[in-house]
Amino acid sequence: FYVSYWLLSKMEVVKWNHFVKSKVQDALTAGSALALASAAFLAVYREGFETVLFYKALFVSASPSGAMPVLAGMIAGGLVLVAVYVAIDRFGVRLPLKPFFAVTSTFLYYMAFVFAGNGVSDLQEGGIIPTTVVSWAPRVPALGIYPTLESLAAQGLLVLLALAALAWIFFVAPRRPPGRRLESAPPAPSGNVPVP
Repeated sequence: FYVSYWLLSKMEVVKWNHFVKSKVQDALTAGSALALASAAFLAVYREGFETVLFYKALFVSASPSGAMPVLAGMIAGGLVLVAVYVAIDRFGVRLPLKPFFAVTSTFLYYMAFVFAGNGVSDLQEGGIIPTTVVSWAPRVPALGIYPTLESLAAQGLLVLLALAALAWIFFVAPRRPPGRRLESAPPAPSGNVPVP
């Protein structure tokens, strides 16, 4: 869910560029190549670690014969990444960041929603948490929806968090004054100032 929110908050190209530049600038300001290397390593490591966790959850939730669709999805995803790389490198195609981040964050949110429902269901099957059956609720395993109070509560919490995140990103954050870092930047020179 956090990754989904983070991607959604970086949908604007200007925000994304400012975020990347500020992280690099912070590392350079520290005066250490180690700080810059550490920032780059942690960014890449975090993404890799999250990918491993997503695939682990997919493999665990799949039936014994269900590993093949996960592997096929990994191969298809790899081929799409190669195609995107070739399109960018060879043909100069630019990815539209706003739609890309919107689709990616929506997909990640969907995965978090399904994993929450399936995770609670698995804990209930293992007898780790109690099961309170709700007779009116549907059972939709593809969405991780099960007719138990506990799984619906976990997914309801995710829905509330998503609504709060959307309200923050689209209504609250645009109305906030710029941060101190932006205010402390020197003013842009006017057209009448001679350039040395």
